[in-house]
Amino acid sequence: MPSTKLLINIIVSGINIFILSRYIYLLYYKKISPSLAMWTFFSLAVGISLFTYFAESNHSISDNILNVTDLILVVSVSVAILIWGDHSTRFNRFDMGCLVAVAAIIIFWILSNNHVITHYSVQAIMVISYFPVLGRMVNQQRNTEAFSPWIMMLVAAALSLLVSEGWLASVYAIRAIVCTGTLLVLMIRVEIKARKAQIS
Repeated sequence: MPSTKLLINIIVSGINIFILSRYIYLLYYKKISPSLAMWTFFSLAVGISLFTYFAESNHSISDNILNVTDLILVVSVSVAILIWGDHSTRFNRFDMGCLVAVAAIIIFWILSNNHVITHYSVQAIMVISYFPVLGRMVNQQRNTEAFSPWIMMLVAAALSLLVSEGWLASVYAIRAIVCTGTLLVLMIRVEIKARKAQIS
């Protein structure tokens, strides 16, 4: 089991390195227009999630490798969007509404100091984080993301679930699987509609 856990942790870390490299490449060459709000919310939520995970019990980095490597990924992507993103990637009015919900959960965490409840609340932030990009795709009927990074994110979450230690790590991985899978389904749907429109 230890060797299996180490192998999966290495694979998950490698996947996140690939995702980061791919995202920066696509951003630099203007092939995608990701939402800055989504990745900013991700950065806040993943950071708090990791903090509350370690505060809740005596865990090591390898017990929740997805959360650890996700933090490096989301912060780096947020910075990359600030540098290379176009005007459409910036915060809009809907994103600001999502930011209010995120801020409310962060304030609750600071005031309550209840790490377990806050960890679950942070998963709600992670769900909210998808709203800006989902909203853009529905309104514009245009896929602003690339498939390869999100497919790899889904794979990383599924693999990490096999070696996650504790309920909080499992909840983090399950939430990632559900949210990423939902986004991929919408991306496929938008792509199919766009191709049908081109043909007609």
